[in-house]
Amino acid sequence: MTTPTPAAVAATYLEALKRGDIPTLMAQFADSVVWHQPGANRFSGAHEGVMGVGELLGGMMEASHGSFQLEVTGPMMVNGELVAIPVRFTGARADAAMDMDGIDLLTVRDGRIVEVRLFSADGASEDVFWGQA
Repeated sequence: MTTPTPAAVAATYLEALKRGDIPTLMAQFADSVVWHQPGANRFSGAHEGVMGVGELLGGMMEASHGSFQLEVTGPMMVNGELVAIPVRFTGARADAAMDMDGIDLLTVRDGRIVEVRLFSADGASEDVFWGQA
C-alpha cells in the first residue's frame, strides 16, 4: 500500500471538513497530532492527540453556536511535508462575529497530519470572538 502524499492527505482533510465528515476528518490525524491554536483565548495553546483535537473542534462549534466555517481561498502550497493552505474563517452568534483570512499549516508525515499551526489575520478580533476561559 502506498503512503498518500502530503497534498493528498491535506485534500482529503479539507474535503471532509467541507462535507462535515467528522470520521474521515479525524482519520487524517496521527494519534500523536499536536494542534497549535493561536491567540490569547480559551482555545489557545497546544492540543495533543486525536481526542484533544476533537474536543477543541467540538468546543469551537459549540462556542460559535454551530456557525464556525472555514473556506479555502487559494491553492495549497506544498514544501516537503509542509502544506500551507490559505483560508477564510467565519463565525457568528448574537453577541459577536468574526470574518478573517488565515493560513493553516499542516505537517504531514507517513500519510497522517502530525502537526497543525494556524495563523490569523486579526488575532485580537479572533480572541474577542472566542472569549476567555
